[in-house]
Amino acid sequence: MEINQIQDFQVAENFIKYVQVDTQSDVQSSTVPSTENQKDLSRILVEELKSIGIADAHLDDLGYVYATIPSNTDKQVPVICFCSHVDTSPDSSGTNVKPIVHQNYQGQDLILPDDSKIVIRMSEHPDLKEQIGNDIVTASGKTLLGADDKAGVAEIMDAARILMSNPEIKHGDIKILFTPDEEIGRGVDHVDLQKLGATYAYTMDGERAGTIEDETFSADGVKIKIDGISIHPGYAKGKMINAIKVASDIIEHLPKDRLSPETTYAKEGFVHPTNIEGTVEAATLNFIIRDHDTKKLAEHEAELESIVKTVLSKYEGASYTFEVSEQYRNMKEILDQHSKVVEIAMMGIERAGMKVEKRSIRGGTDGSRLSFMGLPCPNIFAGGHAFHGKQEWVSIQDMQKAVLTILHISALWEELS
Repeated sequence: MEINQIQDFQVAENFIKYVQVDTQSDVQSSTVPSTENQKDLSRILVEELKSIGIADAHLDDLGYVYATIPSNTDKQVPVICFCSHVDTSPDSSGTNVKPIVHQNYQGQDLILPDDSKIVIRMSEHPDLKEQIGNDIVTASGKTLLGADDKAGVAEIMDAARILMSNPEIKHGDIKILFTPDEEIGRGVDHVDLQKLGATYAYTMDGERAGTIEDETFSADGVKIKIDGISIHPGYAKGKMINAIKVASDIIEHLPKDRLSPETTYAKEGFVHPTNIEGTVEAATLNFIIRDHDTKKLAEHEAELESIVKTVLSKYEGASYTFEVSEQYRNMKEILDQHSKVVEIAMMGIERAGMKVEKRSIRGGTDGSRLSFMGLPCPNIFAGGHAFHGKQEWVSIQDMQKAVLTILHISALWEELS
């Protein structure tokens, strides 16, 4: 069977169904998964996998879906895995998503009907220039769309269906892994790699068609707790130290022209406050620290703590704690030792009819941590754009290209073994 001649895609129907299931994760939650409704989609996926003949598909208690597409070759082929996450970002609502298909896109502004102030313009989304004649899916203006990463989920599901129904496409054992809580940095906290049993993996969680990412940020989190002094405000002169004001002063002292997401690009790192909460007596600031050069994380953290010390010196009696936690590391450090996993992915993209664009990502994926856990795992495009907000969009044709890429990668591992 010629893979590129496949026409019976179901990826769009999958995607439209999946995005209507609310699966937002919650960084404030301590449960696993962080929100129980993530399992609502995972249960659907398990039933669909079983319906196409994947007998071992199951959802564990922690919200992970495992499944195996059995080998159909006599060759000894490394076991590969395709992985995506079911949760969507807490940054924008994922409740009552209403997907809209804009057929035969011709370059016009896409005005979203539930909030006419939300407009997707080609001038602001230059990748739309490559989508003339394609079908664009957006949300309705009240929510994010969920292409991050339900596009990846839908693509893996459609590729699984095609592989199970077309035994002439030869492949080894292929594992499927769907994870919860990727958007809050916990996506592979509880994955059972022994049960998964894969040698190499690919996350389908990237952006524009044709891209593969073998380099991510390295990432730490920082929690700063400020202890002030609470006094009745009627008698507070010379005694009160308002921890909220101290925390605000720290934010005010952050660099304005560098070291922030708003002022950096490419491989430049940043120090980014993500949350502040507190009372007069105590306040907490949470930061994410990012850089492609792992060694620079410590430099950024030292600069941040220096700012904290400078601010605290003005508030006699106030104190602080500064807690650093490792989140993930640049997967290139591992993938450079396993070049074949990237090379085969690039061949798969080319065979699917695209020019390969290898690049680094200003973020991280489940693959970042999987790579350091012993499962080398680059990131392949899923086709979504403008993640985490109401202007998020994806092309149906790009999702179809992702399905073809999965099929070609699967066949290449068998062909080259």
